[in-house]
Amino acid sequence: MSRFAQIKRRRGAALVLLLGGLLSACGGILPGSGPPANLFTLTPKNTFDEAVPAVPWQLVVEEPSAAGGLQVQSIALRTKAIELQYFAGARWTERAPRMVQTLLVESFENSGKIVAVGRQTIGLRSDFNLKTELREFQAEYAGTNRPPTVHVRLSARLIQQPRREIVASQNFDAKVEASDTSMDAVILAFDDALGKVIRRTVEWTLSEGAQVYRPRGR
Repeated sequence: MSRFAQIKRRRGAALVLLLGGLLSACGGILPGSGPPANLFTLTPKNTFDEAVPAVPWQLVVEEPSAAGGLQVQSIALRTKAIELQYFAGARWTERAPRMVQTLLVESFENSGKIVAVGRQTIGLRSDFNLKTELREFQAEYAGTNRPPTVHVRLSARLIQQPRREIVASQNFDAKVEASDTSMDAVILAFDDALGKVIRRTVEWTLSEGAQVYRPRGR
């Protein structure tokens, strides 16, 4: 056998051993070949305090900023203060900040209290921009046999256009304990906690904006 053929044969044997090791490490399943993750989404709010004022202005809801660990579709959980993990086999239908933006827009629309609301991408000539930061959006576990508590915290700033002036800022925080340890119960707790934050954010935005709004040119 030629030297070239011997080298080729050795490389082939090494590749077979490497693939065998990968299959063993993955329990016999190559990456990406397992069952697809279950997809979950949350719901917008449609009930608000009747005292919230109707406003004649337009609002752009910017996509919330977030730390890298929350800029994903994975559903976050925390068992330690310094470590963020994710549920296996479960994901949001889109990145968490994008999903929150969608739900905020829909909730403002459902309020029936605003002339127009949308994302930056639709070219809306806004009177105000709502800029937010998603600081907490995870299920927190205090014990192995206890249901988790979902923690949602949103920092909001209302910016008046066209001067880009911050006219109000506020933090909104909610914690909801899941009814049990199942994934469905955890998602319902996320929906409840985020719903509380969104409802308060919508009511606060409309109230604060109503106090400072002046039509352009005045």
